[in-house]
Amino acid sequence: MPNKTLDDHLFNPEHPVLPWDVRLQVALGAAEGLLYLHEGLELQIIYRDFKAANILLDEEFRPKLSDFGLAREGPSEGQTHVSTVVMGTYGYAAPDYVQTGHLTTKSDVWSFGVVMYEILTARRSVEKKRPKNEQKLLEWVRRHPADSEQFSEIIDTRLEGRYSMRGARKIAKLANSCLAKYAKNRPTMLEVVERLKLAMQHKELDGQDVRSVEESSLLHEAPTTPPMEDEAAVSARRRMLHLAALGENANAQARRRLMLMRAAAPRT
Repeated sequence: MPNKTLDDHLFNPEHPVLPWDVRLQVALGAAEGLLYLHEGLELQIIYRDFKAANILLDEEFRPKLSDFGLAREGPSEGQTHVSTVVMGTYGYAAPDYVQTGHLTTKSDVWSFGVVMYEILTARRSVEKKRPKNEQKLLEWVRRHPADSEQFSEIIDTRLEGRYSMRGARKIAKLANSCLAKYAKNRPTMLEVVERLKLAMQHKELDGQDVRSVEESSLLHEAPTTPPMEDEAAVSARRRMLHLAALGENANAQARRRLMLMRAAAPRT
């Protein structure tokens, strides 16, 4: 593919940084791909190996899912899961699937949640070269909740603030719901697509907390009554006014002396 994979653009410094809106378009396209596999075919397909390296990008950065080698047909009618040997990529497989071998569409949803955090942070699900407390992506982001002031610390710094904080918070919350401990509590891919579209409606690219923006607007709309000054400020202002008055007096006296000198001068 012309633009290789999402993995290349997130983690390989030789590739250009994906802008915020392109990241969201890629996420939405990939989500729609999973939705099609889950609900758009006569037979339900579980992808089982959803990760950034399997998301190809065409010349316009439209995503294409690749490598269906581990894909499985979904459970038969009346069944809740497919029992299978655990396969996939470490760091992306749902813990319930790893523990039981029970494969469902919600296994793909978990993997999608991991990739969503990779898109936000530009960090792999597991990076052994980082400090020990930052090696596992999901443990690290858990210490920066979506509603906290620390949340902005996880956003890819290469975006340089050109992203929507409100949109990023919504995406993190969506990722968290995809990463719910119990599969039944995770959204369907249809719900994921709908929530992604809502998050994408936020077009501001200031990387600024919405609360800060609101506080700023309140400052601009402050009443015209001047704020109370502290004693030091009042004293300083009085000194400045006094000095200004002295200056005016000095200038006035100088002008009067000049006029008197001109009046006293002999006429030629």
